[in-house]
Amino acid sequence: MADRSESSTPNAAVRVWLPIVALAWILPGAGHILQKKTTRGFLLAASVVFMFLFGLMMRGAFFEPMGGDLLTIIIYYGGFIGNIASGVLYILAVALGYNQPDVAGHVHDYGTKFLVAAGLINVLAMVDAYEIAVGKKS
Repeated sequence: MADRSESSTPNAAVRVWLPIVALAWILPGAGHILQKKTTRGFLLAASVVFMFLFGLMMRGAFFEPMGGDLLTIIIYYGGFIGNIASGVLYILAVALGYNQPDVAGHVHDYGTKFLVAAGLINVLAMVDAYEIAVGKKS
């Protein structure tokens, strides 16, 4: 019986933090708000949303997975993961038809970096929500 209770503990822990992390990915800041860390949740949500909107206003491009040499694959898949990490913001932008052709210029390039950075900030928020859910952080 001891083995059975020990094996159910990790499953119970996963059932606690997995929905929080998934919600934190889909809606930036929602994982914190769900855990009653509203100030932190709203600050993280505002950071991700504003960074994403600034990237769109600068007409930044989204990364798409691309084949080729190893460096190209790493850069484009990394950027793509950064874009997807923005959750519903990325999904809505793609669903509403946002598309930026590859244009030279520094403003567009900064916009692309802002779009990826918004997703990476959301990844940090997801990790923070996970650490709060498992009790490593308050």
